[in-house]
Amino acid sequence: MDDEVHRHRVADRRILRLIQKWLKAGVSEDYLFDLWADVWRKKVAKGDIIVVLYADDLVVGFQHRTDAERFLQEFRERLAKFELELHPDKTRLIKFGRFAARDRKERGEGKPETFTFLGFTHYCGQRHKSGTFTVWRITAKKRMVAKLKAIKVELQRRMHDRMAEVGAWLRKVVLGYYQYRAVPGNTTQLRIFKLRVCRQSVLVRRSQRAQMRWERFTPVLNPWIPPPRVLHPYPDARFYATHPS
Repeated sequence: MDDEVHRHRVADRRILRLIQKWLKAGVSEDYLFDLWADVWRKKVAKGDIIVVLYADDLVVGFQHRTDAERFLQEFRERLAKFELELHPDKTRLIKFGRFAARDRKERGEGKPETFTFLGFTHYCGQRHKSGTFTVWRITAKKRMVAKLKAIKVELQRRMHDRMAEVGAWLRKVVLGYYQYRAVPGNTTQLRIFKLRVCRQSVLVRRSQRAQMRWERFTPVLNPWIPPPRVLHPYPDARFYATHPS
C-alpha cells in the first residue's frame, strides 16, 4: 500500500506514538533504520504502522499496542549493536489517536498525552464544526521563546535605525515565521507571537518616549507586522487534492 495512504488510514484509527531521539546517529544510521523499519513493518507488524523520520527526530505510530511494545524492544536491541541508545528522557510510548480521549476518560485518566515534533506540540482534538477527530498542532513553547529572544537581540542592535528599516526587517522575519507555522489550529499562538514582537519593538525604543504606552504604537507597527492567517490546508484536504477519488 502506498505510504501516503498508510499515513491517512492510520490517522483515522487508534494509534500509539513512539517518540525518540537518536544519539550519535548520522546519515548512514538513518538509512539503515529506514531499511530495517520497512522490513519490520512488512514482516513483523500485525497492524498498520507509520514512520516519520527527520534528522534525529522520529515518530512511529502503531495500530496495536503489542506492535509498539515489540518494536521498541527490538529497536533498542538493534541500536545496541551499533553502540547507540535511545534517549531515556525523550523516548515515550503514549496512546494517541481518535479513541485515545474516550478510552482515557473511561479509565479516569484525563486528557490524552501530547508530544512535540518538528517544533510543534501535537495533541488530540476535534474540528470545531463537525466534531470529528483531528490532530491539532501548536508552536512548541520553547521554540517560540527562543525565536523571541533572537528577535530582541537583533532589535537592540537596530535600535538607532530608521523605523521604516526596522519595520521592513520585522515584516520579513514575522512572515517567515508564519510560513512554516501557519497551520490549522495554530493561529492563536501566532497572534501571541505577533503581540510579543510588537511589545519588544516598543520596549527597545521606549527610552525615547518613556511615558508612551506600547498600545499607542500598534497602529504604527500593524502595517509592518501583518496578522496571521492559515496558509496550509488540513492534511486530508492535501491528500484528496493529490489523490482524487
